[in-house]
Amino acid sequence: MTSSPDTQPLPVQRITGKARLAGVLGWPVGHSRSPLLHNYWLRRYGVDGAYVPLPARPEAFEVAVRGLQAAGFRGANVTVPHKEAAFRLADVLDESARATGSVNTLIFQDDGMIRGLSTDGDGFVASLRAAGVDLPAVSHASTGRRVLLLGAGGAARSVAVSLAAAGMEVCITNRTRARADELAASLPGLSVCPWEEWEDRLGDYALLVNTTSLGMEGGPEPGFCPALERASAGLVVADIVYVPRVTPLMAEAQRRGLRTVGGLGMLLHQARLGFHAWFGVEPQVDAQTEAYVLASFSS
Repeated sequence: MTSSPDTQPLPVQRITGKARLAGVLGWPVGHSRSPLLHNYWLRRYGVDGAYVPLPARPEAFEVAVRGLQAAGFRGANVTVPHKEAAFRLADVLDESARATGSVNTLIFQDDGMIRGLSTDGDGFVASLRAAGVDLPAVSHASTGRRVLLLGAGGAARSVAVSLAAAGMEVCITNRTRARADELAASLPGLSVCPWEEWEDRLGDYALLVNTTSLGMEGGPEPGFCPALERASAGLVVADIVYVPRVTPLMAEAQRRGLRTVGGLGMLLHQARLGFHAWFGVEPQVDAQTEAYVLASFSS
């Protein structure tokens, strides 16, 4: 039987004493599909390297980063709750990181400096477009180009900057109002909606984006599922959580006939830049990559 492009066997991963090393720092980190994705690319492109999960408590984050650097790692991805701490730790920042105040990719340079990148926002917008959601064409007469972001952390900052650059009007809501106000004050054009009111105001928005860990398997509230009964008929619901693949928020949106975009596409698109910096190969985000990662959700 002939294998399809999506099921062709991969070469054996090559790991020698000269292997390039990277990983993902988070707390928790067991849900992350980044090791699966990066090790898939390493095998696909025949790179001598490895990418591993790196659980790090918030109070030990800097020690963990310095230890990886001293051990010869090329760098690491950074996930919740460390993205703002990574921003403070980096010696050199790219433009997106400076604009957002967060870092999701660390590169350990040969000169000992740590370079911080923020690829979440552009990866998110790329995932929307790959799913056929063209910005700002998602807007319509009743909602304009308005977007409501749930959360005010590092991922929210990145997504807000990239959505604003794509021509959308961004509103932030967060359980801790002060954090939402702080984010809105730090980026031009953002507004704030009180957390206790956002469900009642859903009819005002063309796009709803969950940038928190609410609904994440292993997270603080895995069953997070707000009411969407006041949503406009054309609302697009996006969730940056990708474990589970269909979050409770997405399931509720689908039940109401709303279009949804999951977090897997963002993971794939934001990962490319770090992989290239650490391993010297620019990977493809294609059907074969997506099929390989999707298979892990049923295993």
